[in-house]
Amino acid sequence: MSKKDEGAVLTERARPVTVHEAKELQHYGTVARLPIALDASVCAASAGNLNQLLADTMTLRDLYKKHHWQVSGPTFYQLHLLFDKHFNEQSELVDAIAERIQSLGGVSIAMAHDVAETTQLERPPRGREEVPVQLSRLLDAHQIIIRHCRTLARRASELGDDGTNDMIVSDVLRANEMHVWFLSEHLVEMPLVKAED
Repeated sequence: MSKKDEGAVLTERARPVTVHEAKELQHYGTVARLPIALDASVCAASAGNLNQLLADTMTLRDLYKKHHWQVSGPTFYQLHLLFDKHFNEQSELVDAIAERIQSLGGVSIAMAHDVAETTQLERPPRGREEVPVQLSRLLDAHQIIIRHCRTLARRASELGDDGTNDMIVSDVLRANEMHVWFLSEHLVEMPLVKAED
């Protein structure tokens, strides 16, 4: 082989192959058997329930970011920071839920259009809303998630899926209850400048 031919071969080998197409490795809604001492039907039930929780949590996370950007008024600074803090905490929950689904052998919902089709949370308007409406919208979303967490935790416990039960109660439920407390306190009507007798 000439040096010119050898150079062409090396150049070709160094070129990235950027277009790949193949069938899915695993279809959404199916479970790959992993050696975690749980029956496939238990893994499938928990993964399905967790995907609903994941879609709702992703929607709530994004709702926090929307309100973080669009909040206004006298409590702007405090709520701007609080909404961003809760956004980050919800992002951590999203990751924990998705990883639990994967560890059960399931496939986590991931794309925005799939999440929008799956979530139980009401879609907000695109525009800016007043602070009490933003807070109420977030509280409603939390209530839906908390209700689902309680049902899902009981179901996971009945099925013997202790890992899912623990994650839901210890991580998702407790974080959402804490967020509700912080949001609710902003809806208590209190004077800002002069105390009332």
